[in-house]
Amino acid sequence: MQDGIDQAGSPMKLLWKANPPTQAVPVVKPEFTSWQKEQSAFEEGVLLYDLCHHMNDLFIDGPDAMKLLKAVSANDYEKFEIGQAKQFVPVNRAGQIITDGILMRMGENSFILSGVPASQTWVRYHADRGGYDVTYRADPDSANRKDGPPAMFRYQIQGPKAMEVVERALGAAPPRVKFFHSEEVTIAGRKLRAFRHGMAGQPGFEFLGNWEDNDVVKQALLDAGEPSGLVQVGGMAYYTNGIESGWIPTPTPAIYTDPELEDYRRFASLYSYEGKKPLHGSFYSENIEDYYISPYELGYGRSIAFNHDFIGREALEQAKDHVKRTRVTLVYNADDVREVMGDPGYLLRYPRDRVEINGALVGLAMYTANFARHGTLLSLALVDTRYAEPGTEVTVAWGEHPGPNGPIDAHRDFPRIRATVEASPYNQYARSGYRR
Repeated sequence: MQDGIDQAGSPMKLLWKANPPTQAVPVVKPEFTSWQKEQSAFEEGVLLYDLCHHMNDLFIDGPDAMKLLKAVSANDYEKFEIGQAKQFVPVNRAGQIITDGILMRMGENSFILSGVPASQTWVRYHADRGGYDVTYRADPDSANRKDGPPAMFRYQIQGPKAMEVVERALGAAPPRVKFFHSEEVTIAGRKLRAFRHGMAGQPGFEFLGNWEDNDVVKQALLDAGEPSGLVQVGGMAYYTNGIESGWIPTPTPAIYTDPELEDYRRFASLYSYEGKKPLHGSFYSENIEDYYISPYELGYGRSIAFNHDFIGREALEQAKDHVKRTRVTLVYNADDVREVMGDPGYLLRYPRDRVEINGALVGLAMYTANFARHGTLLSLALVDTRYAEPGTEVTVAWGEHPGPNGPIDAHRDFPRIRATVEASPYNQYARSGYRR
């Protein structure tokens, strides 16, 4: 990737791509009924998410696996049971996030790191350069895997009726496991894990197991869900669900500028997530460090522990009492939305859009979608903490800055849409009951 940055002239010239295509889930149908119905299915009924094809997995094994993970992330490893998962928090020397992931312990010296692959690159690099006694195997998503199916299946059953569906599928009461813990169960004679986690932030489980059992397990879940009116969710609705549950999925990896990370940038492929994930939106800066994020701003403070040495520890210790921005939900003014874009229809963006008060920049909207049941757009945003109080009125600059080839102040001509700051997670259950 470093050669690509050098050839382009800067990280921003490499990564800025105005109006990128809408991101799509590979393999999974875009819609089973309609994205509008599927988007709201969790409120009263029960849904099934197919997570088999868009996830990237890194399987990490060996006597030094725990030692490696402790060295490259800020998580607490003192209590990490087999079957438990953690929100993986790797940071650079300055305490800025690389990207997060879900790290599950599968055995004494066996882990799976799942999610956006930038954090997996971080682990692979340090495994190689640090001489750790580990092996690892990467399983890319189905858009990038060169041959064969995924190594694992993943299905989530979520919603108020989820537990009755899970009980039918298991033929027994659902296991009583804590949030982010899992237990081995059997469905249709196949052994798998039931994981207390879900992208909608609702009651339910994620089921994961070996791909060879996929067809049998999926059909058993569909059969168990039929009496409860289970709704299969297509890729269009699925990619909007993180907004209400409060998860920002695409922080800019903080790896592009530190001279000490030049070898890392040479390790990472130009065609990797880090080399290809586009930056776009109404906020443009020539300095990519203006897009870096603290894990505290993302709400990951509860996952950070200072009971071991790790890259970025000193910076995080200094930053914990000086968090500048807060994650919030922005609820767009429906009249302004119609005036600016008419009926937005299906809309999904991962921008860096300017959030302003009286024309002054106070934050960035980073994940935006149209929600039919709310009648408007919602965004997850990071805003200056003094403006994070629910009810605060802001405006969002709506447009695509041309980037390096345009005037730096091109955003001045963009239309503004009024929005109201609300809590994140926006969904009440995700905010108050999900982790219990």
